[in-house]
Amino acid sequence: MKQKKNSLSDLGGIMYSTNPEFEYVEVVDDATTPKNQQQDLRVMLDKKNRGGKAVTLVTGFKGKADDLVVLGKMLKTKCGVGGAVKDGEIIIQGDLRDKILLLLQKEGYKAKKAGG
Repeated sequence: MKQKKNSLSDLGGIMYSTNPEFEYVEVVDDATTPKNQQQDLRVMLDKKNRGGKAVTLVTGFKGKADDLVVLGKMLKTKCGVGGAVKDGEIIIQGDLRDKILLLLQKEGYKAKKAGG
């Protein structure tokens, strides 16, 4: 049985409807992150706009932002370096393309080197 919505905040931002028979239907995305061979991740080295410092970028992730953060944390932990997850990309400090490529493939992702 569905739980009844009691207040406006329970409706996810819907303020008013002119339809007298309006009923709020919550859309839930139960799809999990496509893993294994469904992901097409690119691992590349980037030095632009970083003061000459090299970082490894992992791009092409499709899925929830939370899953991307978990993957980024795992990569940073296994490599023992810092980094961040911004704009749908995982940024790892240093030139660790080969190590990250092996880690992603071991986790079941389809990953390949990109760029020069």
